[in-house]
Amino acid sequence: MAPPGEEENTPEDVEIQEKGDIYFFYRPKVGNEEPHSSDDVQRLYIVLRPHQEKQPPQEEKDEEKSMLLRLILMGKKSLPDPAKRSRPYWGFVELVTTKIQDVKDALQAEEYDTKTKGHRHKPAARALGEGVYRILKHHSRKKMHTHLVYKLEFPSEGAQNQPQEELNVEREGSFLIQIKNPTQGQGQKKTKKKKAIFPAQLQGQFGKLRYHVADPTEFLNYEGCEFLLISASDDIHKELGLEMIEQDVSCSDLVNTFGETVSADALFRGIW
Repeated sequence: MAPPGEEENTPEDVEIQEKGDIYFFYRPKVGNEEPHSSDDVQRLYIVLRPHQEKQPPQEEKDEEKSMLLRLILMGKKSLPDPAKRSRPYWGFVELVTTKIQDVKDALQAEEYDTKTKGHRHKPAARALGEGVYRILKHHSRKKMHTHLVYKLEFPSEGAQNQPQEELNVEREGSFLIQIKNPTQGQGQKKTKKKKAIFPAQLQGQFGKLRYHVADPTEFLNYEGCEFLLISASDDIHKELGLEMIEQDVSCSDLVNTFGETVSADALFRGIW
């Protein structure tokens, strides 16, 4: 049997590029501390934490210093609907860091003032889901494409999950992922967000194309990287023949990492 967090089997036409932990968060709308539905949600965030190669014993104590964290902002306040597989959703790499505190700061509540509406309160983000993910290459008969696949560990299977259902965070999911060429036109819309500046060896892979597969995954290591997610399946094994095994679910790594920053009601109790 595969160790926790590993694959039971990997088909010949699937090549795993990256594996790690995935966390989902949502932020209620400004001034709304008691959300009751997706109508009360302002933002959906994804945090990807790639697994590092096995560290020598003398370097394990410095593991956190080398931990990579990517904070991703979804263009819509949900994941793509599995029933609408032709509709792409935008994602935006907002932050890339090796410091957990940087992500905590980005997810925390904020007080600010505006000329038109006066004092405003932006609620802290709240934990929505936790699991494992893979970014993989899938070689089909026509061409190679890349997938982002995940499988939840929390909320536990069978638990109440109204927030997850409304935001399309299924128990597992598979999405085609394509990286946008930052030199080719606008993304989702005109925005003040900065564009990614890729090194020459990455930028050169686009050529004159608007999009490129997420290979290598280092594209996602650059703030400002825009990408498309297109729903492919909510059954990873049926679609790709890949069976992902959960890690130790006796405790939540998300709570251990971000616990004092975010509410975990949706994560454990399935309520807003």
